[in-house]
Amino acid sequence: MASGSPTTSSDALAQRFLRLREAGHKALIPYITAGYPDRAATPRILEVLVEGGADVIELGVPFSDPVADGPTIQRSSQRALEQGATLAWTLDVLAAFRQRHDVPVVLFSYLNPILRYGVDAFLDAARSAGADGVLITDLPVGSDPALEDRLERAPIALVRLIAPTSPPERAREIARHAQGFLYYIARTGVTGATSQLRAALTAEVAALREETDVPVAVGFGISTPAQATEVGRVADGVVVGSALIDALDRGGLAELQALMGALRDGLDDR
Repeated sequence: MASGSPTTSSDALAQRFLRLREAGHKALIPYITAGYPDRAATPRILEVLVEGGADVIELGVPFSDPVADGPTIQRSSQRALEQGATLAWTLDVLAAFRQRHDVPVVLFSYLNPILRYGVDAFLDAARSAGADGVLITDLPVGSDPALEDRLERAPIALVRLIAPTSPPERAREIARHAQGFLYYIARTGVTGATSQLRAALTAEVAALREETDVPVAVGFGISTPAQATEVGRVADGVVVGSALIDALDRGGLAELQALMGALRDGLDDR
């Protein structure tokens, strides 16, 4: 196997995936949009995710033009912005969460909010708030080498996305730059719950894991316990976002909690 970018044994993400691998478990990685459905709800939602067995949490930074996201996360992002949620506020929420929990948190953001905040200021503030990683959806490998180098040298992991359309050489290049874990996109297009996974997905993930020692998590479209079970057989982790927001819309925290429990059971029963 090829080795990934440097992550040390002190990194929370590396430690979490190592412990899971040693125990034969797979990571449940829920996503929520900070500030949705309102700012007051976010701390309690984070608590529900922890109670539901989250191994890593993706905390979405609201953005006005989330082009990689489908209607569910677009709607949640717009609503959060209307509620006054910002990157600075999201970091404050994370800092308060970190006082209570050690579950690794990856900030899920587009590049513009980080540039507006200031890259160095963001990295300092994110680390101080307790972020363990950042995933920037619109910063593919090679798009801005100088900026990517600054981010890769930072004390938080730069999580990389990899698309199913990536040819083998491109996949290896992305894997070489991955920190924390690789986020493999389960389908082409935008985020959103789906009723059926692509038939080739498991073979693609298995092939990718042969190319890198960095853990591979799969997201975009995973919405049911059965899908989590299927993906968990080959991946190191499963990311669920839109389905959780849909559950929150349907039945509030109780519905969110129920889906988290079902996903956890599905992932553990694979």
